[in-house]
Amino acid sequence: QVQLVESGGGLVQAGGSLRLSCAASRSIFSLSMGWYRQAPGKQRELVASIFSGGTTRYADSVKGRFTISRDNAKNTVYLQMDRLKPEDTAVYYCNRIPYYEIYWGQGTQVTVSS
Repeated sequence: QVQLVESGGGLVQAGGSLRLSCAASRSIFSLSMGWYRQAPGKQRELVASIFSGGTTRYADSVKGRFTISRDNAKNTVYLQMDRLKPEDTAVYYCNRIPYYEIYWGQGTQVTVSS
C-alpha cells in the first residue's frame, strides 16, 4: 500500500499558473500515475496520466495547458497547470492508474477566479 499526499493548490486568477505535487510514501517508479479532479456536483475525472515508461496523456479539456511529470528519485508526481480557467476549479487528487480506492488522499483545492 502507498500513501499519497497532494499539495500546491490555491486561489489563482484566470490565466495564472499553479504547480501541484503528489508525494508518495514509497517508490512508485513502476506505477502508472494520474492526476484526477472533482468539481462540485460532478464526478471525479482523470485529467493527466504518466505511465511507467514516461509516456503522458491528457484529457482534451487540459491538453496544451497542463503538464504531468514525475521524479522517481523523490517518489513524487507533479502537475504544472498553466493558463488556468474558472472551469479548472476542483479538488485535485493523484492516484495510480487504474485507481485504487484505498489510495485516495485528501486532495488539494484549486480555485480559479474569473
